[in-house]
Amino acid sequence: QFHVVESGGGLVQPGGSLRLSCATSGFTFNYNCIGWFRQAPGKEREVVSSISADGRRIYYSDSVKGRFTISRDNVENTAYLQMNSLKPEDTAVYYCAVRLIRYCSISAAEFEHWGQGTQVTVSS
Repeated sequence: QFHVVESGGGLVQPGGSLRLSCATSGFTFNYNCIGWFRQAPGKEREVVSSISADGRRIYYSDSVKGRFTISRDNVENTAYLQMNSLKPEDTAVYYCAVRLIRYCSISAAEFEHWGQGTQVTVSS
């Protein structure tokens, strides 16, 4: 059985940092692309970042490039999203998603398994 569980969200002031974790089980993790997506109220879900199975191919959306860093630990079956210099517009529910092949996509429809999401609120 597949499990995807995000953690690490919370309330942070503008300019602050958070580190999201995505713990998985049931997958052959080192064969899976991992994506982070977010959805703000009234907006569509959007891709934030993705990392290929071997960690060599990484994508960031323009809105987070230079501020967020994605990483993965293929021994612990866990992925991370380090978020620095957070802005109010980063406020959203953040989702981790697993694609059952090595290579990534920026389309949410191509990820088969999703976590329940973790709320990130950036506010003073």
